[in-house]
Amino acid sequence: MIANAAETLIENQREHFLISADKVANVFESNPLNHAFLVLTKVRYSKIPVLDNEQHFKGLISLAMITDSMLGLNGIDPTGLSEQTVADVMQRDVPTVTNTESVEELLHLLVDQPFLVVTDQQNVFQGIITRREIMKAVNYMVHELDHQYQIEKRK
Repeated sequence: MIANAAETLIENQREHFLISADKVANVFESNPLNHAFLVLTKVRYSKIPVLDNEQHFKGLISLAMITDSMLGLNGIDPTGLSEQTVADVMQRDVPTVTNTESVEELLHLLVDQPFLVVTDQQNVFQGIITRREIMKAVNYMVHELDHQYQIEKRK
C-alpha cells in the first residue's frame, strides 16, 4: 500500500498521465507491414498500438515483429512486407487499463511495461500512460513531500 501523502501528491499529477490517442502514433490492423515498418522507423518508438477502423484497440506492433516476419532461410527478405498485414504479425494479448486505475496499480503494471494502453469500456483507444509520465509524477512527489507534509520517523 502506498502512503496516503505520497499517493495524494502523485494523484495531483493525474491530468498529465494520459497521452491522448490523437498524439500517439498508431497503425490499422489492415495496413500492410511495409506501412507499419515506415511508421515505426519514423517515430522511433519500440511499439505502437494497432487499431481497427472504429478506433478499437487490437494489439501492438514492433519493429522486431516485422523483422521476424522477414527472416527466411537465406537471410532477410523484405518482399513480403507489402503482402502481409499488421494483423498477421501483431501482438494480440495486450492488457489494457482505463484512465481510472489506481496509482498503485499503474505503478505495478509499469514495472514490466514502458507504457500502458488506455481504453474505454467499449475498447476504444483513448491513449497511453507511459512510465516516463508516471516517473515525472513520482519525481514531483519526492520533491514536494517535505514541503506539503511534516514527516517524522516512527519510534
